[in-house]
Amino acid sequence: MNVLVLHGPNLNLLGEREPEVYGKETLADLNAAVRKKATSLGLAVKIFQSNHEGKLIDLLHAHRKWAHGVVINPGAYTHYSYALRDAIASIQKPTIEVHLSDIKKREPFRRVSVVEPVCSAQISGKGIGSYLEALSLMSNSYLK
Repeated sequence: MNVLVLHGPNLNLLGEREPEVYGKETLADLNAAVRKKATSLGLAVKIFQSNHEGKLIDLLHAHRKWAHGVVINPGAYTHYSYALRDAIASIQKPTIEVHLSDIKKREPFRRVSVVEPVCSAQISGKGIGSYLEALSLMSNSYLK
């Protein structure tokens, strides 16, 4: 089974940007952990990061026939991107929204996710573990 993994804006700065919130691991560390977990679950993954909303939408569209499921960290687009929400809904794939930090315990504007209603699940607050749990959930529940 194929899983598309998308990292949104500012995730390219992992390890540098607010390590007390997002951790000290870099995006390369995160991607390596995702690849290792995917391999252990028998999943093929394609991983992309973009700071641009339209690029994330284009990636969803371009890989919609390859991917059986999607794991996405929309970053700040979580809170206001109806365009990204609509793109997730339009591809009709099981999609798990992930966040490194617990968005429900952050600033009030971060507590609302406009993409959550079109996702199969949301996992947050577990650092890199949010992604790894999402892959396991995808494998065990949504890709059977």
